[in-house]
Amino acid sequence: MRFEAIVRGGGDLATGVIYRLWRAGFKVLCLELEHPLVVRGPVAAATAVFEGVCVVEGMRAALVNSLDEWRSESGAVGVMIDPEGECISEAAPAILIDAVMAKRYTGTHRSMAPLVLALGPGFTAPFQVHGVIETKRGHYLGRLITNGSAIPNTGVPGMEMGYSVDRVLRAPADGRVEAMFAIGDRVAEGDLIARVGGDEVRAAISGVLRGLIHPTVFVKRGMKIGDVDPRGKREYCFSITDKALAVAGGVLEGVTNFYSMGHL
Repeated sequence: MRFEAIVRGGGDLATGVIYRLWRAGFKVLCLELEHPLVVRGPVAAATAVFEGVCVVEGMRAALVNSLDEWRSESGAVGVMIDPEGECISEAAPAILIDAVMAKRYTGTHRSMAPLVLALGPGFTAPFQVHGVIETKRGHYLGRLITNGSAIPNTGVPGMEMGYSVDRVLRAPADGRVEAMFAIGDRVAEGDLIARVGGDEVRAAISGVLRGLIHPTVFVKRGMKIGDVDPRGKREYCFSITDKALAVAGGVLEGVTNFYSMGHL
């Protein structure tokens, strides 16, 4: 039997989970917004919403309009615009994963599938979901929590080569992003990366532009719209991160545990 899994969210962290499930032979459907807020487009299944089809490390993700269309897609991950998860009850998947990364409770509940897992803070196991996966970098990253919650969100980006908040590009105004650089380009401190609503967004550090939100997405002032990687390795922009794969490992641990106990 080939298990079906639904993943709510198609950002870079969610895509690490989707990728691991796909590689393990699961039939996977990703649910996304009409205008996904994804920053790291080259490694996000959500990019299929904008382009129809995208490929991440050999995994093909295709935009679909129905469950039948998804199930007829051979070898591809399906991506459907369904932010409220309205298709979940009809699909009746064996596995449901909340990877929205809202850092708050989104309403996903353990009654929605035989196995329900959630990434990051906002959920408590086993009351709301069967398991929570730790997403904060550090000693506990990727741990499967079956009794308790993930570490609360600090609002501070993870450290990379001594840089934290300086790595992140935020919208200085409401509007759409007009980019001056593309993901993968080298940038220097002070470079004009983009404009939003006529206001400038400049790099606070030098490195490689690792992420930038899609130009069709309307953003709000203060929203994260991109990031600069001080390590300066262009190839990192186009491959799934160690963090995403560690989190995905926690998901696979949850799946195999439940399967071994006969719950799937």
